[in-house]
Amino acid sequence: MTNEALQQLITSWVPEIECTEEGSQFLTITVVPAKLHDLMRKLKETPETHFDYLFCLTGVDWGQALGVVYHLESTIHRHNIVVKVQTEDREHPTIDTVSDIWATAEFHEREVYDFFGIQFNNHPNMKRIFMTEEWEGYPLRKDYEDEINMIIK
Repeated sequence: MTNEALQQLITSWVPEIECTEEGSQFLTITVVPAKLHDLMRKLKETPETHFDYLFCLTGVDWGQALGVVYHLESTIHRHNIVVKVQTEDREHPTIDTVSDIWATAEFHEREVYDFFGIQFNNHPNMKRIFMTEEWEGYPLRKDYEDEINMIIK
């Protein structure tokens, strides 16, 4: 399926979705948190899309907003897509888990929680994975400060 055909299909499901290609070979879509889980399930379960492989899930601090970027592939159809979701709530950022859709997301969502502080609703084991439970803050956020370990030039 071409990026154009993917875009047409996806916007028929969620008309308010933002689609771009950003000079990439992959179609990139941005979805609001409330629509994320339903969209991701459709992307996997619809025979025309069949995105059965979540090959990357990354947390991002865009300054004003925190978010997650998902890279999906259909191993049957050999097409790819990038899905972005973000929240401007830096105090209590929450996004729905996709670990019930792709099991590999369970580990990656814990990593994003650990380094960015994004909570994943309905995650089966939402706890730190690299940092100790006593660690304060989220080290990959742009506003993170660690007076003890900071390198000052």
